[in-house]
Amino acid sequence: MTDFATALDDFLATRHAMGYKLDAHRLVLSRFVGHLEAIGAEHLTIDEALRFATQPTDAAPVWSAAKLGVIRVFARYLVALDPATEVPPVDLLPEPSHRIIPHIYSAEDLAKVLGAADHLNPEHRADTYQHVISLLAVSGMRVSEAVRLDRDDVDFERGLLTISRSKFGKSRQVPLHRTTVKALAAYGRRRDERRPKPKSPSFFTSSTGTRLLRDNVSTVFPRLVREAGLATRGSHRPPRLHDLRHSFAVKCVIGWYRDGLDVEARLPLLSTYLGHVAPSTTYWYLTGVPELLELVSERLDSAVSGLER
Repeated sequence: MTDFATALDDFLATRHAMGYKLDAHRLVLSRFVGHLEAIGAEHLTIDEALRFATQPTDAAPVWSAAKLGVIRVFARYLVALDPATEVPPVDLLPEPSHRIIPHIYSAEDLAKVLGAADHLNPEHRADTYQHVISLLAVSGMRVSEAVRLDRDDVDFERGLLTISRSKFGKSRQVPLHRTTVKALAAYGRRRDERRPKPKSPSFFTSSTGTRLLRDNVSTVFPRLVREAGLATRGSHRPPRLHDLRHSFAVKCVIGWYRDGLDVEARLPLLSTYLGHVAPSTTYWYLTGVPELLELVSERLDSAVSGLER
């Protein structure tokens, strides 16, 4: 009989060492291993994986597919220890598409959101949210990275942000435009004037001087979007905070096309800047907005014309 518990501990330790954050995997697989042990299973089988993944019977298909996907990864690891392990095929529970179409913020959209943030109280709270949102828009950072910034992570002289221990345990440096550096320095001075003795080393602080919380930003931002009057599009969700990251990536690529640069060669640079593990992840962010599709079409037409000459 396979020692599923020990195998799971080894699997999670290996994945963790590779930089994966495994909270959801750990929960699903711990329960699955408990299920296998409770029924006295000798090996991991497709039938038991499917039975577990589809419980409860009224669960959303996307959740069942996600659970089976987690089990599949574990099964691929386990088969090296127990050749009798059955790996569930990829198409056993096809995962429904749940990609959210992002909202690409225009300059006008962003101005409206920042205007709504200006009405927050007290004054420091408004100041902080305006600068957090602006930084996300011009840098493509994750909101978790922005709120984790400490004062020592912001190098005003070199115009660099140091992002430590981000997704997949990676760290990177993000260069900023001089206007962004100037705006952040001005915010920092006002922050220190309002509270000369900070309670936290955080660069962005709450009105009480503590570190700004990601959950608070994620709660406040949708309200700002509503107050800004940004309309939803049909059945799609309202513009999200994470859409600022999509918007940065799309606008960056549009700028490269306009400048006549080799976009394919530069995508790894954008991938590194965004903190992605590979350019393939960056493609997810490049939503086909009309302007981008038009530029791609023009570039393709030029290439085809060149071949026909």
